[in-house]
Amino acid sequence: MSHTVAVSGASGYAGGEVLRLLTAHPQVEIGAITAHSNAGERLGALQPHLHSLADRVLSETTAEVLSGHDVVFLALPHGASGAIAAELEERSPGTLVIDAGADHRLESAEAWERFYGSGHAGTWPYGLPELPGQRRRLQDASRIAVPGCYPTTCLLALAPGFTAGLLEPEDVVIVAASGSSGAGKALKPHLLGSEVMGSMSPYGVGGGHRHTPEIEQGLGQAAGQPVTVSFTPTLAPMSRGILATATARLRPGVDADRARSAWEQAYAAETFVHVLPEGQWPTTQSVLGSNHVVMQLAVDTHAGRVIVSAALDNLTKGTAGGAIQSMNLALGLAEQTGLNQQGTAP
Repeated sequence: MSHTVAVSGASGYAGGEVLRLLTAHPQVEIGAITAHSNAGERLGALQPHLHSLADRVLSETTAEVLSGHDVVFLALPHGASGAIAAELEERSPGTLVIDAGADHRLESAEAWERFYGSGHAGTWPYGLPELPGQRRRLQDASRIAVPGCYPTTCLLALAPGFTAGLLEPEDVVIVAASGSSGAGKALKPHLLGSEVMGSMSPYGVGGGHRHTPEIEQGLGQAAGQPVTVSFTPTLAPMSRGILATATARLRPGVDADRARSAWEQAYAAETFVHVLPEGQWPTTQSVLGSNHVVMQLAVDTHAGRVIVSAALDNLTKGTAGGAIQSMNLALGLAEQTGLNQQGTAP
């Protein structure tokens, strides 16, 4: 059975990645492809790597154009999905809507308003199947909120320790480096090639990054109590990929063997998350273009902390791949359908 799929924001990085993966999905038919300022343009002029869709012309992003499909992906800037989603609810109530933007991720309206500065659009089931109990919530869901790329990395890195009760909920410290595609496709002077090449820089320092409440929300659910996170993102001189290094204090009596066992058991049956053999550390290149996550952990006995490093492709598992993985669950398809791409090398 083929499912018709519409993709909004198709001229951007996230929308383009959704389309790239959908072209290899055996059980979907790509319908409307939309954009805002680029409506009327040929897709091939904006996404030249999407050869099979190059002659498609972008339509306006409206609920009228998007309605009537089995699935709609909203790959829109934060604050732009809520109104379209509400109108789709009226026009096309049977459609599965997957929001790759931020609008429906947070449970706290106060946190949304503080970090995003607009009204809260509501909360949808969270599209990260590897979290405890989340796969069941996504099955037969009609609305799905795709996690942010940083939260996907950080939650997968630390959730096993909190779920197993091995970590203290205070003093969690995460430093993560992302490629420049994480900032989107809009032109920004500090993201010009000449500014990024050969340089790294922090941003959103001091708890100011918008993904902080999302990371705390997910880790708090895993721990069963509030978790406090100090999160510092950095911009790395690469186009895509995230490498996050997360540390947390171990509870008394937790040794390296017990910690490693918790992570290995958590991901033993997962297709896309891999705890590497001891001594091998993750690299962003190894997951480029794939829906896979690689991680390694160590215990610093002197500091009493676990250190977990995790790498993924921010546009694939961090956005579009996670969205399609969640779509598969909601449609009753095999979770890995259309997501069999391996990493690339060199």
